[in-house]
Amino acid sequence: MPYEIILKKNAEKSVILGHSWVYANEVEKITGKDHNGSLATVYTHDGKFIGKGYINHLSKILVRIFIRNENETDDKPLFLNRIKQADEYRKNLGYDNCYRMVFAEADELPALIIDKYGDVLSCQFLALGMDRMKPLIVECLTELFHPVGIYERSDVSVREKEGLQQVKGKLYGDFDTLVPITENGLKMLVDVENGQKTGYFLDQKENRFAIRRYCKDKEVLDCFCNNGGFSLNACAGGAKNVVAVDISDTALFAVKTNAKLNGFEKAVTCVQGDVFELLRDYKKQNRKFDFIILDPPAFAKTADNVNNAMRGYRDINILAMKLVKSGGFLATSSCSRYMTFPLFTKMLTESATASGRTVRVAEIKTQSPDHPSPIFAEETSYLKFFILNIL
Repeated sequence: MPYEIILKKNAEKSVILGHSWVYANEVEKITGKDHNGSLATVYTHDGKFIGKGYINHLSKILVRIFIRNENETDDKPLFLNRIKQADEYRKNLGYDNCYRMVFAEADELPALIIDKYGDVLSCQFLALGMDRMKPLIVECLTELFHPVGIYERSDVSVREKEGLQQVKGKLYGDFDTLVPITENGLKMLVDVENGQKTGYFLDQKENRFAIRRYCKDKEVLDCFCNNGGFSLNACAGGAKNVVAVDISDTALFAVKTNAKLNGFEKAVTCVQGDVFELLRDYKKQNRKFDFIILDPPAFAKTADNVNNAMRGYRDINILAMKLVKSGGFLATSSCSRYMTFPLFTKMLTESATASGRTVRVAEIKTQSPDHPSPIFAEETSYLKFFILNIL
């Protein structure tokens, strides 16, 4: 008999509004018996149907609801329809070569990420229930899109909280895992096997394009450059020169490769090192830049790390503000959902005061539209991106 979940009184408010997650401590009673990861039906305290989702007794998130119609089930037609609708949303926005095709809860497929890189799809299965549906999802993707290949990048620690091992590898096709893409009119190679996340940070694509207007004839410093997305867009915007900094030699090799693909190799200088230390060295040298880009990894990966993360963000932004020439710009971001917009804004205000510079906000942006955020799930609006004018 399938699992039936009865919620505690008043615990149903968020899921009725549309949130997907039912936490174990919100549950009054569980009846029925099925395998872990199976489809469970969730009801209010007084027995009203809310929805269906995959159950995992090993996770704090007991059920991830994604079916709101009592007559629907998790069959192939449902997955085909959800994936097709998700892809059509992106195509209607003009995305074609590289984009996030499926963004988990935002596309009513919790814990499933599918990114398109040219003719290759890169996927993450981040929870038990969706992981069990992997063969069916691969079948749907091949039927809908006929990709050259499908690669799995479920090598993320969040799976361990679901009782799953980290895994990666080819799910379909025999293909080169170094995949050519075109983003913002620029050629790039994405390593779906070893690159960050599913291969590349697609959520910053609009923000990378946005910096072009600030770069003409300017000296640019791109910190935490990864494989050079911001550096390339700075060059495309007419930058005089770009210093691309990362601690990873693999990332810098990718920057050099991608710069050469676009004819920017003479404009880009790669520097390997710790960004914090390098910025301090530049301060001692009194070296300044017209435009500095800060796109660090998530300093706050859990709620417990927020205070330490605030210090890290504050330190690096103070340093960067001091290194921007008067009238220049600083693009600064955070990809941590725990570093909320109010917290990030507070940090920038404190950094401006500590730097002794006058700071104006030119633009505030978030993740690109192929990463939509359900309005009832604020944690899915995770990316903060500010362009600041430093006087």
